Amino acid sequence: MTTSAERPTRPLASKPAGYVELARYSSLGRLWAMLGSAVREGRSVSLVRGDSADVCRRRIAGAALQNAAIFLDTARITKELEDAFVPHPALVALLAGDPQPLRTEVNAHHELRVDFVLALTARRDLIVRPEFRFVPIVRGLSDLPDDLPLEPRRLGRDELHLLVQRACGLA
Repeated sequence: MTTSAERPTRPLASKPAGYVELARYSSLGRLWAMLGSAVREGRSVSLVRGDSADVCRRRIAGAALQNAAIFLDTARITKELEDAFVPHPALVALLAGDPQPLRTEVNAHHELRVDFVLALTARRDLIVRPEFRFVPIVRGLSDLPDDLPLEPRRLGRDELHLLVQRACGLA
């Protein structure tokens, strides 16, 4: 990573769609600290396609969270099962109102990849676009259907901020 890529200086003009505000009245120093810490933690820090090196926006990838089924969007899975039921004990329990067997199965065989785009706006807002997803730790070990939408639920600002800080090695 070059020095200009480590220390971008041109904030985004406004908050793009899909981004969540993490903090108001932030600074370039805070963005630089998060990017530097992410690199020290072994995360991949890269430019967002189409941005020049001086733009204050970077994709950070490579963090994973074990035992993260608490973040699973069970409402989406329940809706999916109403359209195409799959006979699996954890899914039957979910339909009966008990999400714990599914969470146990997901915790045992999946991890939450915590990838995101971090940026600073001209109004000094630190913003993030989460790209979180559940992925198998080892393919084929889980007997859940491959087409089951294991996606994280919509997270609150404080939850997002904590996950971003953990991915950057700051929490």
